[in-house]
Amino acid sequence: MVRCELRVIYGDTDQMGVVYYANYLRWFEAGRTEFLRAKGLSYSAFEAREKLVLPVAEAGVSYRSPARYDDLVVVETSLAQARRASARFTYEIRRGPDLLATGFTVHACVDATGRIRRLPEDFLMRMKVGEDAS
Repeated sequence: MVRCELRVIYGDTDQMGVVYYANYLRWFEAGRTEFLRAKGLSYSAFEAREKLVLPVAEAGVSYRSPARYDDLVVVETSLAQARRASARFTYEIRRGPDLLATGFTVHACVDATGRIRRLPEDFLMRMKVGEDAS
């Protein structure tokens, strides 16, 4: 699990003063990017070297309590599963001890033409599903 802190900006909130629901998916992306970085992998370097991308094929969010402007939230990201051509990340978003949301994203591994490809062995070795970042 890798932790990523984010401060809620005014532009992330809706007319009711709470974080707009779709922004949690942006926070998942920030958490996932930091997860990869903590594992020694820059996503942009991965794309350039492997000529592969990892688009979101499925996503889900369960909202429990609203985040508000100026809150400091923490995104906790884990790689729950890596299959031959896909990876499933899970997320918990917290404000202090309070759990605000949980969710997941599933990413397909595809080449520039959109064809499904195997996840590279180097990627799988670095990710080590279920292990904490070192």
